[in-house]
Amino acid sequence: MKITVISVGKIKEKFYSEAINEYAKRLSKFCKFTEETIQDERADENFSDSEIEQVKIKEGLKILAKIPKNSYVIALDVKGTIISSEDLAQKINQLGIDGTSDITFIIGGSNGLSNEVLTAANFKLSFSKMTFPHQLFKVILLEQIYRAFKINSGEAYHK
Repeated sequence: MKITVISVGKIKEKFYSEAINEYAKRLSKFCKFTEETIQDERADENFSDSEIEQVKIKEGLKILAKIPKNSYVIALDVKGTIISSEDLAQKINQLGIDGTSDITFIIGGSNGLSNEVLTAANFKLSFSKMTFPHQLFKVILLEQIYRAFKINSGEAYHK
């Protein structure tokens, strides 16, 4: 199975990069893992709603260009479906059983994802109604993907 994570914005803090690298290494036992980072667009705090929408559209076009062909797309969206770790494991397992060998997770920029990206997604997933820093969220996402593979392989990590 191939797992791709597309995210907007660079990881700036070393401790986040180290955590991401650790989970990437752990994931390599279970899947081919790749990540794509999209340059975030400048968005001042005083931007109007229409200017923010334009930022999301520009970032969205870059995201859409990076999605592998025939990939099952999971967009991380605060308005998405909240599921458990076990449910995520089951979803990944079922996709594999159904013949899907390529899954792409998308983490948007600080203003969220464009409607075009959300429309292109096969599934919209929310981890919480809370807001997380994007860099930390990437670590959380990778940990949950790793946990899903551990659950599916029957290993004790999940306990």
